[in-house]
Amino acid sequence: MTTSKSDEKDSIVRVRFATDRLSAELADGRVISVPLAWFPRLLNASAAERNNWQLSAAGFGVHWPDLDEDLSAEGLLRGARAPGGKSSGVG
Repeated sequence: MTTSKSDEKDSIVRVRFATDRLSAELADGRVISVPLAWFPRLLNASAAERNNWQLSAAGFGVHWPDLDEDLSAEGLLRGARAPGGKSSGVG
């Protein structure tokens, strides 16, 4: 079985927050939306800290410098939670 490397279409172009959700828009127009409860650092952060994000690794990751938090597009696509992240009844 072969595995493929991340494709450019899987790169993140924008991150947004709702009250209890993180949404990442991918280059091909898909939007991944996950519960903030999956990522305790983001859940407990202020709006200013959440909104201070940077794309990393050519869009295949997102970094929050104020929180020392990093998420990857691949992890979001797989539904990976941070250690200690709650399921929120999803997946």
